[in-house]
Amino acid sequence: MTAYEVAVRAEAALGEGPTWDTAAGRLLWVDVLGSRVHTYDPSTGRRTVRRTEQHVGAAKPRTGGGLVLNLRDGVGLLDPDDTFRWLHREPVPGRRANDAAVAPDGSLWAGTMRYDEAPGGGTLSRVTGEGAVEAVLDAVTVSNGTGWSPDGRLMYYVDSPTRRVDVFDVAGDRVSGRRTLAVIEEGAGFPDGLTVDAEGCVWVALWDGGAVRRYTPGGALDRVVPLPVRRPTACAFGGADLTDLYITTARTGLAAPHPLSGSVLVVAGAGKGLAQPAFAG
Repeated sequence: MTAYEVAVRAEAALGEGPTWDTAAGRLLWVDVLGSRVHTYDPSTGRRTVRRTEQHVGAAKPRTGGGLVLNLRDGVGLLDPDDTFRWLHREPVPGRRANDAAVAPDGSLWAGTMRYDEAPGGGTLSRVTGEGAVEAVLDAVTVSNGTGWSPDGRLMYYVDSPTRRVDVFDVAGDRVSGRRTLAVIEEGAGFPDGLTVDAEGCVWVALWDGGAVRRYTPGGALDRVVPLPVRRPTACAFGGADLTDLYITTARTGLAAPHPLSGSVLVVAGAGKGLAQPAFAG
């Protein structure tokens, strides 16, 4: 496996949610606790930072331009002119947004969690472009990585404290048949964000595990990318040909963080990713 490089040197408290914006040719990522949305164009090195009014769990491109944001109090929209408006607002004291993903049909599957990580305090909800919201999973603890197989027939999901990567069958906007794809053993960290590659394999970042792992559709571990930082949070393929694996990292809660904790790392030529759909709203 090719060694990592530093894509963006930063000190994000909780870097998360890398997403390749195909239309703009740039990487999106967030600092959840820093309330910031970042962009990075690897072809020019240009970076932008936008502060949000609330903790932000994820930022994804929209079909008509702008971004959809998974925020502490709900899901909001940034228009191309940078105007903000709420699509769905549902504040719950003590709860915040976490990771989110756009499904093949263009809906946003938005996760939440309690700030104190109380068991069962989080959710996973499906949000349409019109703002309709439907609970997919209730009583999760730390809703994290979500992704779909290349044919859209399987959905992968992480509730981090379970130490599992789970898989569901998909039929339209419904999921069923929850089962375990892989279990992260004690001492290897907790599964966090994930991405699915063109071969249908699942790449998952290991919080407190200092690595990203790749699992086959059958659940076999077939690659490990060791990293210098203790808390990688999520990963996504990007670049013009979707072969570079970008990895966000965190420094929150570490007494002596590595100098690269909070930066975005990249493994060039790690594999072949899938173009991610934009939010249909």
